[in-house]
Amino acid sequence: MTDHFKGLLITTCGVLLVVPDSLFVRLIDADPMVTAFWRGIIAGGFILFGLLLFQGLSGFKGILKSGNPGLIYTFLIGSTAPAFVLAVTNTSVANVVFIFATIPIFASIFSLVFLKEPIRRNMVVTIFFVLIGLGVIAYGSGYSEVASWEGDLWALYVSVAFAGALTAVRQVKGISMIPAIPIAYIGSAVLIGLFYLPLQEFKQDWYLFLGHGAFIAGATCLLTLGPRFLSSPEVSLLILLESVLAPILVWFFLGEYPGEWAIFGGTLVILTLIVSNIMLSFSGERQ
Repeated sequence: MTDHFKGLLITTCGVLLVVPDSLFVRLIDADPMVTAFWRGIIAGGFILFGLLLFQGLSGFKGILKSGNPGLIYTFLIGSTAPAFVLAVTNTSVANVVFIFATIPIFASIFSLVFLKEPIRRNMVVTIFFVLIGLGVIAYGSGYSEVASWEGDLWALYVSVAFAGALTAVRQVKGISMIPAIPIAYIGSAVLIGLFYLPLQEFKQDWYLFLGHGAFIAGATCLLTLGPRFLSSPEVSLLILLESVLAPILVWFFLGEYPGEWAIFGGTLVILTLIVSNIMLSFSGERQ
């Protein structure tokens, strides 16, 4: 098995594991913050267990040297956990994942601002059409029974925060930030636990909470390992699978029709990013 095929296999499996994330949030009958609590505790706990099993405490030495970029990364990743649940709870799954597809756009903008990396010409065109797609999605939220601008804003925050985290971690390329993920997830859950009592809901839907956390933990690990063997365009295209499959999964199981505006705006976003990544791949500008 070649490294390239290995990367494709691992990354694809990681994407498939993250696809049911939104469905789990829909199926769990609990306050959004309670769902966020167990999502963080269980996913963070699984990843922490794996790190301690294979690396021991020595695996955490690197992040102690990561300085401010490491702190920014940990804070932003931790904040995306409850924000994701709030996004899915308050708007359609289609809106959420279509907005998430814009993460590379915000990452390019942050790289320009903080790392002084110029934005390629084709990326400027990509940003223009993606913004049009986001505008269509936002417009359609006012006419949909399952979508709202509040949830759209939470989804937009997750995209911006995740892009910021990716930008921060690029400043410490020599350090593995995987140990920061359980710290972020568990730390976020502990803060939520100060204000919510999550035990009753866990007794009712414990199997859904455990499944949700296990899927997120597996996806996080695979999506951290797989991209090491692939180019950036290939990774971006594979991750777009979630934007296509997650709404279909929720539509199939729960009958949540995203609406024509969301479908049109989301299709524009996805197609724009696909064309952009194909152009990047053929141009030879691989990262």
